[in-house]
Amino acid sequence: MPIAPMSSLVRSLPVTVPFVGPEALERLRGRPFKARLGANESVFGASPLAIAAMRESAGGSWMYGDPENHDLECALAEHHRIAPQNVVVGEGIDGLLGLAVKVVCDPDATIVTSDGAYPTFNFHATAHGARLVRVPFRDDREDLPTLLETAIRERAAILYISNPNNPMGSWWGSYEVSRLISALPGGTMLLLDEAYSDTAPSDAIPPLDASNPQVLRFRTFSKAYGLAGARVGYAVGEATLIQSFEKVRNHYGMNRAGQLGALAALADQAYLTAAVGRIARARERISAIARDNGLHPLPSATNFVAIDCGGDGAFAKRVLDEVIARDVFIRKPAVPPLDRCIRVSCGRDQDLDLFAAALTVALAVARSS
Repeated sequence: MPIAPMSSLVRSLPVTVPFVGPEALERLRGRPFKARLGANESVFGASPLAIAAMRESAGGSWMYGDPENHDLECALAEHHRIAPQNVVVGEGIDGLLGLAVKVVCDPDATIVTSDGAYPTFNFHATAHGARLVRVPFRDDREDLPTLLETAIRERAAILYISNPNNPMGSWWGSYEVSRLISALPGGTMLLLDEAYSDTAPSDAIPPLDASNPQVLRFRTFSKAYGLAGARVGYAVGEATLIQSFEKVRNHYGMNRAGQLGALAALADQAYLTAAVGRIARARERISAIARDNGLHPLPSATNFVAIDCGGDGAFAKRVLDEVIARDVFIRKPAVPPLDRCIRVSCGRDQDLDLFAAALTVALAVARSS
């Protein structure tokens, strides 16, 4: 039988699935989840203005979206007080990270990241043929000093950092991030993933500087804005660098409804403020549930809370499985020692009631086994 044509790189790679979605688990289980608290979505939903804009756009679905994302990029530029030439819109941060790897580094280049950090970035880097150098977390935070030292030693083309961090919810202050930026070695690009910037303390996010050609900042409408299904993200950077995305991006990758929904969501900052408040209250509730069960919730600047289960990764996996068996979808980090935790996304009171009940039983079963 003929063999399918395929590049040697792709043939050499294992089949990698960064995430198993709740839908796949529901198909496997044969029943739906009662609470969806694993994908760091916002169950509080999007602005009513965004929903109305997307609903109204349905009749125009016969049209492609604007390939230049003009209106949204201009609105984002005005919102951040930068020029439109400093913004590129893409299919979520995931899509933009893949493009950034193509823009910045050649195959066989070195990329430095944290061991256990957002796995989709590693997926893009490996598929490009890059060499990944991983730096362990320290005290449940990405180790900025060692990451910088490693990037210098390895002559890295890219240094990837997320702040606030997924999967632990930890963060560094603006001062530490700015100091790292100022110490970047020549030839190294910092990809700064700020997916959770909207839920972070004000002193955690450095001011946007669109003049630095060694820094790309990534933001999204998937988290606090509640538009994960619309797949809208954007990157901010120096104009020449941003222009280079035009050479590699999918110019019809953005759907029209998502463009219009994001534009309306951006205009409704009052709703965003209210949603961030609800997320903060849910974080407090998740932490209280953890403490009520004798567990340790980690401080979080995101829309989820990592909970230390007090054992090793195998014990946390038993807790995870037992919670899922009780129809509550959550996730956990995969890499030791982070894997001693489970990770719970913020939800409504009724969602967290279900999680609280499931966790108590799950712990009892996990401890007895």
